Amino acid sequence: MAEHKARKRFGQNFLQDTRIINDIVEAVRPQPDDVVIEIGPGLAAITEPLARNLKQLHVVEIDRDIIARLKRLPFASKLVIHEGDVLQLDFRTIPRKKKIVGNLPYNISTPLLFELVEVADEVVDMHFMLQKEVVERMVAEPKTNDYGRLSVVLQYYFEMEKILDVPPEASDPAPKVDSAVVRMIPNSGRIGIADDFKHLSRLLQHAFQQRRKTLRNNLKEWVSDEDFAEVGIAPTLRAEHVAPEQYVQLSNHLLRKSVAID
Repeated sequence: MAEHKARKRFGQNFLQDTRIINDIVEAVRPQPDDVVIEIGPGLAAITEPLARNLKQLHVVEIDRDIIARLKRLPFASKLVIHEGDVLQLDFRTIPRKKKIVGNLPYNISTPLLFELVEVADEVVDMHFMLQKEVVERMVAEPKTNDYGRLSVVLQYYFEMEKILDVPPEASDPAPKVDSAVVRMIPNSGRIGIADDFKHLSRLLQHAFQQRRKTLRNNLKEWVSDEDFAEVGIAPTLRAEHVAPEQYVQLSNHLLRKSVAID
């Protein structure tokens, strides 16, 4: 098969380290009847060992050259190929609870993670290779520089753990940054239940918009000092000093007072 040249516009870096590939597949633990979706199969480094263990494998790919290669693979009959942009895919059209896995292009990883919270109730688990810096933001604790809106939104829906560090030389072409593999297991309600998740999301957007400012400054349009006191948050704190569950409590408190956030 002719060599495929990685395309910058699709953020392609093809994983080739067999030890890391095996570790990822082992983490996914594919069973024959599982519904597994691989995002960005690329040159099939993870695709092949996954397909070996499955009756059927869904793959999502935007690059037409790679799609043509996938259709010529010896195990192509096992593949259900979803052609196009993963950000446009409605995961709910694929029946049953699913395992999702992928070496995600860096340029779409954050918007895709925000999309996937919408289908968390349909997911068994997810394993993604991402820029290490993004993984550190996802699993970050309060009072750290990495902790932000992404941390709170994802920790609302998922238990998350960094399971593997991936050096640049594990991929071709080698990216300029380190990568890591994260495991995400849905666990909605682990930091409380938001009465309206979109309200919580908008609150977080404003809270973290200017990180150097206090919450009192960032949220002054909607939140009074009395509101902060009600949920035990000091208004003089910066956003990264507040635990995820406190943001849920603050959002619910504001909703009870009919305070909309735009």
